[in-house]
Amino acid sequence: MTATTPPVTLDDVRDAAARLRGVAHRTPVLRSRTLDALVGAEVFLKCENFQRVGAFKFRGAYNAASRLTPEQLARGIAAYSSGNHAQAVALAARELGTTAVIVMPEDAPGSKRAATEGYGAEIVTYDRYTGDREVIAEALAAERGLALIPPYEHPHVMAGQGTAALELLEETGELGALLAPVGGGGLMAGCATAAKGLHPGIRMIGVEPEAGDDTRRSLEAGRRISIPVPKTIADGQALHTPGELTFSVNRRLVDEIALISDDEIRAAMRFAFERLKIVVEPSGATPLAALLSGRVRSLPDRVGVIVSGGNVDAERFARLCASESGDEGGDEA
Repeated sequence: MTATTPPVTLDDVRDAAARLRGVAHRTPVLRSRTLDALVGAEVFLKCENFQRVGAFKFRGAYNAASRLTPEQLARGIAAYSSGNHAQAVALAARELGTTAVIVMPEDAPGSKRAATEGYGAEIVTYDRYTGDREVIAEALAAERGLALIPPYEHPHVMAGQGTAALELLEETGELGALLAPVGGGGLMAGCATAAKGLHPGIRMIGVEPEAGDDTRRSLEAGRRISIPVPKTIADGQALHTPGELTFSVNRRLVDEIALISDDEIRAAMRFAFERLKIVVEPSGATPLAALLSGRVRSLPDRVGVIVSGGNVDAERFARLCASESGDEGGDEA
């Protein structure tokens, strides 16, 4: 890869789609007349909460893992994550007949740790506020000879995530805008690559929580900016800096970033449950929150939304939907 060659292309996303066919779910696209009326546009929700492991992460994890050599698969896979990527790598490893070791923070949601272990993975814990998960995972992978699959900083991971937008646009045709949550930036990088590759005029809108606006700051500065680990209920977006590879894509292809509050996320989760009849985790609800709260101006007539996941346990979901404040989260990436 050279300085002028992007880490992921539309052909890479198409290749990932072929590799995922029959393995990942082709998730539904949901419509709502009530939602359309509230936001003043036709809205198409790509529901990755119905994906395997309950989130888009399986797309990238499997695309990357399936490209490992037989020798690499025989030794096993390592990853770092507190939730969705952890489950995705664990399931991908099981599908491919190998093992996975996942570095997870000690305070990872119990339901996500249980699900990851349920897919057969070994868990190694660390303190998210004092430890560096990447350093820990890299050392572990080197010590055991494991192939490391990061949650977003990998071309094959980005290409796999982009298949969500590819499927959406195959079903809807051209859209004026596409909204997606931004954490490490892998979902947005893949989706922007697919969407802009098919329809160069589409408006790519990333959504971040107000407390975790590292990508917005980085795009404004023209370089990656680090912030303190944010306190937000949008667990999958509680990162301190964008990925290097993902930012190299997103700085070219993302048109704007919308910021939303935790209370707006809660309202979107309630709306999705009460009016759309779906369960969405906080990070997955951020693009919907941006639409419902009017954070995106001058909407085009047809808008796509990546609903990135629905992994939230019943107790936390009920607490979030019933409250207006409190309940801090960690990192689901």
